[in-house]
Amino acid sequence: MPIVLPSDYGYVLLVAASSFFVNTLHSSLTMRARKASGIKYPAAYAANDVAEKDPLAHKFNCAQRAHANFTDNLTPFLGELLITGLRYPIFAASAGGVWVFGRVIYAIGYTNGGPQGRTVGSIVSALTDFVLKLTAVYSAAKFVL
Repeated sequence: MPIVLPSDYGYVLLVAASSFFVNTLHSSLTMRARKASGIKYPAAYAANDVAEKDPLAHKFNCAQRAHANFTDNLTPFLGELLITGLRYPIFAASAGGVWVFGRVIYAIGYTNGGPQGRTVGSIVSALTDFVLKLTAVYSAAKFVL
């Protein structure tokens, strides 16, 4: 049985595509922090003893960790978004847009404010992520039933 996409599914795809630019933001923040700190490739992070003494190295570590966290969460988010959107495209796009916004706040907050700076973005993205997970499971179950 073929799946027919809802007429509003384009909004879901637009939100999915917008998440790619959050990755670009993370890359930019990380590259700037790497350059400012003088941490050379291939080092993924500044050593703890260096980061404890050098605020620029600490900022680089925060930017790098924020980026890693984003890439850890992007694949599940896209799956949740695309599955939920098959049944509830406007809801999925709205929740997905909030998630993307939360991840931008997370990126900027963590990079500029350290671990404490990520709190607001983390709460926003975690809550919307949880809702999308539940709705994706519900949507998938509706296809089975």
